[in-house]
Amino acid sequence: MFPRIVYESFRRQARRKLLAGIAITLGVAVATAMIAVATDIGDKINRELRSYGANLVVTPQEDTLDVEVGGVNLKPPSDGAFLNEADLPKIRGTFWHHNIVGFSPMLPVTVKVGEGNNKDAKDVTLLGTYFNKALRFGKEDFTTGVKITNPWWKVEGKCGDGAEPVLSGAEGPRPGRVEDSPSACGWPDDNSQDILVGERLAAKLARKPGDTLEVAGRQLTISGILSTGGAEDDQIVAPLALAQQILGKPGAVRRVYVSALTKPPDALSVRDPKTMTPEVYDRWYCSPYVESIAYQLQEVIPHSHAEQIRQVAQNEGTVLSRIKGLMLLITLAALFASALAVSAAMATAIYERRVEVGLMKALGAGNLAVSAIFFAEALLLALGGGIAGFSAGALLARQIGRSIFNSQISIEPVLFPIIMTIAVFVTFAGSAAAIRRAVKFDPVFALRGEG
Repeated sequence: MFPRIVYESFRRQARRKLLAGIAITLGVAVATAMIAVATDIGDKINRELRSYGANLVVTPQEDTLDVEVGGVNLKPPSDGAFLNEADLPKIRGTFWHHNIVGFSPMLPVTVKVGEGNNKDAKDVTLLGTYFNKALRFGKEDFTTGVKITNPWWKVEGKCGDGAEPVLSGAEGPRPGRVEDSPSACGWPDDNSQDILVGERLAAKLARKPGDTLEVAGRQLTISGILSTGGAEDDQIVAPLALAQQILGKPGAVRRVYVSALTKPPDALSVRDPKTMTPEVYDRWYCSPYVESIAYQLQEVIPHSHAEQIRQVAQNEGTVLSRIKGLMLLITLAALFASALAVSAAMATAIYERRVEVGLMKALGAGNLAVSAIFFAEALLLALGGGIAGFSAGALLARQIGRSIFNSQISIEPVLFPIIMTIAVFVTFAGSAAAIRRAVKFDPVFALRGEG
């Protein structure tokens, strides 16, 4: 009898049950999509934010030592403290090396630009770095440089003899233009003597790609004109080896910018590792905090000091927290609207069945039996709407991943029981008030058609 009553309810009130099921499906679909994106969004947003630059900088340890006497800082301008280039591949040996997108060593050198003894020769900063340097650590081969860590850098250069200039970013040359190699046109080879000239400096010197420029008494070829929107537009950017030759310090590196995927800071991330117990230290060390990655960089690079570039790192955590907060708000709003829709549909359906409820109570049915029928109907609606909503939400999450992050959002299997639990909870919450009213119907008034 019980299953037949439930079946007849769905058959006779199919339209109302369908509206309630649609409400549950829509709410659950939004919740599924938002939860799936939120659980998979951390690395994707981190990778997106990595296009805005490095979030860690490694400098010589001597740069952090301040000497003050009587309030006067006696620390000399630190042009003599350098890191060793040979230690840089060890970055791939850190615990979180898979989270390190790339790194770029920097060696600024002040050089004279102009003809020999020409009085018009001017001082210009030549910045030595890696462009797309091939390195090896142990048995692993990898490439790194500013083409990875500074993807907003744009270079205008020629591709082959007589070819027109091509504007190329760190991601490669723009489609539809001539190319002379898989690498972007205009970018120097790391083993060459070619240079990039910042666009403002090139305009002052009236130079273009393919011209030569005397730098520190050397005739160097300009392979491209660099545009960054920063200080590099007034500088010369050259392979690191060339800067080391001009400075006369082989293997010298002034600082290293590191781009790493990290998790937002929390109470554990800001603790001093020296004050931690071994268990807490292991948990901190094995978490991809920007602080723990900086600590590991100091371990592998001798006599170094690593710290986060605070504006970048803090903004990443703020952006991620706000996006997740917005997703949570959307999820709660969708579920609340779904619960209201279910409540309205169930209240109307139960009111229409008040004579049926009165008859059941007149025949001896107790409040538990009456409420069990309606909760069984709500459970069936929750299961049907939950399954449909989960399927629709998974498709929506994948579409969000493709359109916003240009990648696939993975749907974890553990999400299904969570979503079904949410669907049941929302449906029961929306139905509770209407069912409570149904069990309080007086059979005398109900049978007479009075509410």
